[in-house]
Amino acid sequence: MNNVISKTITAIDTFTEWSGRSVAWLVLAMVLLICYDVAMRYLFQQGSVALQELEWHLFALIFLLGSAYTLKHDEHVRVDIIYQSRRVSDKQRAIINIVGIILFLFPFCTLILVSAWPFVENAYFYHEGSPDPGGLPYRYLLKAGILLGFFMLMVQGLAELLRNILKLQDTEAS
Repeated sequence: MNNVISKTITAIDTFTEWSGRSVAWLVLAMVLLICYDVAMRYLFQQGSVALQELEWHLFALIFLLGSAYTLKHDEHVRVDIIYQSRRVSDKQRAIINIVGIILFLFPFCTLILVSAWPFVENAYFYHEGSPDPGGLPYRYLLKAGILLGFFMLMVQGLAELLRNILKLQDTEAS
């Protein structure tokens, strides 16, 4: 059974690592886009609504699609008052992680997925685009990033849950 769990964790971690590294390229694209936009506006007095919208679309996608990668590398926000204490053992950390994932991460991701689905579906149904003249079409694609990002976060949360269960078993066996 532990072999199946380990393979599941490895598969999820591999996908998350690949997706996180891919999303990191969006940061470079966003920086280049912002430099181009600023140069065009201030040197040539040529602004573009579409470019400005693309900047914040990329920014949103970086955070939404990068959240699972952040969780995988344990770089997410956490209240570390108790967790980082020297008095807390590895077993206790595993229990804190398991409780946090089950009580907070999974319900929050589920709430967002359930709440965002009609929002995205409605945007797709009406082929929502930017309300601004010269703005980007297909806004429903950006909104679909909410679903994808929180689904990926939930899947990585499953890997973290399984990893902490294995840690708990290992500490109990020793």
